[in-house]
Amino acid sequence: MTTAAVGVPRLAALGVTKAFAGHAAIQDVSFAVAEHEFVAVLGPSGAGKTTLFRCMTGLLTPDGGTVRIDGDEIGGLRGRARRRIAVVFQQFNLVSRLTALENVLAGRLGHVAAWRGWLRRFSRTDRLFALECLERVGLLDQALQRADTLSGGQQQRVAIARALAQRPVLIVADEPVASLDPNASIGVLELLRGIARTEGVGVICSLHQVHLARAYADRVVGLSRGRVAIDVPTAHFDEAAFEHLYGSQSASSSSNASAP
Repeated sequence: MTTAAVGVPRLAALGVTKAFAGHAAIQDVSFAVAEHEFVAVLGPSGAGKTTLFRCMTGLLTPDGGTVRIDGDEIGGLRGRARRRIAVVFQQFNLVSRLTALENVLAGRLGHVAAWRGWLRRFSRTDRLFALECLERVGLLDQALQRADTLSGGQQQRVAIARALAQRPVLIVADEPVASLDPNASIGVLELLRGIARTEGVGVICSLHQVHLARAYADRVVGLSRGRVAIDVPTAHFDEAAFEHLYGSQSASSSSNASAP
């Protein structure tokens, strides 16, 4: 893990704009994620969250503006430099027939010679580090268990361990609890928040569950119609902010979204 330069955020989105067929999916989006910070991205369906996350991970090139990782423009990151960004997906993206340990070792691919990855011939140092990552997420005892025999919550923990194995400066979690039950969701978000605190990474996480954002995030960035409508510390994301972000949806969903 590298230490961020003083005043340089782990992630900076600066006027990011992306359009499809002449329609702006996101427009002039700007915010930052600092070292040790957990930021939740909220917003109604169609607000542009998916497009924003694809721009932040380099899967899409913005039409305007820039995305910077530790001060470096993401479009200029090549090869092993891309390992500074780790992604945690909604559907885990594990190889089901491989063990938890083997899936975590995939996070080391950006650090080793290509032939070691092809043959899965990782060094003892890499294997020990992968085991440390599994221990960090509470799954050391399941290291040799096939991924498809694990519960959904356990599979997402393996995915987080794989992200840690990259030694990233930024973890981008794209609706990481959407497929999980409430207890597993709480465990995953507690883990991500703890990683932000102790590992020095920035964590940005898209969520649909407003009550979880209020419980675990340091800050809330709210998107509406492709623009940033809210960017406040979580303590300031009150009912007025909720109404501003969700508009007409709030009348029917506020009680459910804010319930514990």
